[in-house]
Amino acid sequence: MPPRTIVYIDGFNLYYGAVRGSAFKWLNLQRFFQLLRPADNILGIHYFTALVDGPTRPNQVVYLRALGTLPLVNIVLGKFKKKQVRCSNSACTFTGDRFFEVPEEKRTDVNIAVFLLDDAYQNKCDHSIVVSGDSDLVPAISLLKVRFPHKKVTVYVPSRNPKRGAAVELRSVADKHRTLPLNLLPFAQFSNPLPDGVGAFLHKPASW
Repeated sequence: MPPRTIVYIDGFNLYYGAVRGSAFKWLNLQRFFQLLRPADNILGIHYFTALVDGPTRPNQVVYLRALGTLPLVNIVLGKFKKKQVRCSNSACTFTGDRFFEVPEEKRTDVNIAVFLLDDAYQNKCDHSIVVSGDSDLVPAISLLKVRFPHKKVTVYVPSRNPKRGAAVELRSVADKHRTLPLNLLPFAQFSNPLPDGVGAFLHKPASW
């Protein structure tokens, strides 16, 4: 029997590591992982992200709506929180307030860890695929392997940059690890326009 598989995707890791700057942002995640893992029985794909502020938000929203048409994909939203950061540029001669606000993504790592362990405890899968390069997930994967040594974990690190894609800590706790193969991206794109399931169509953002 093929292994029951659930995929856990850090959306921003995937975007910045694999599709940013490419012509393949209109990515059908279900199709991509079915191509990547044809011998697995993929039961679900959890996509973890947070809504951005600014001019790129409409692009993100239409993409999330496109993902919402896929029966296997579950979107889990975190949030952005404003963080006060002090300017550390020693050459800066500005004498006023040296603090400024930057957005910081919150909850994604915790959400992935919670879903990963909860699915294992409920015996929803035999094989967990984690798409990320973030070492914050090391404790969750390590605990999963302690509690359920028979369950397999594969890490796919999304990266076009060898240094960014090293992710040594995360790779070391998985049963198997790979750099996410980008050659499959062109073969896993949504149609354009895409039926939204309620009688209308979704269109790939023009800038993509």
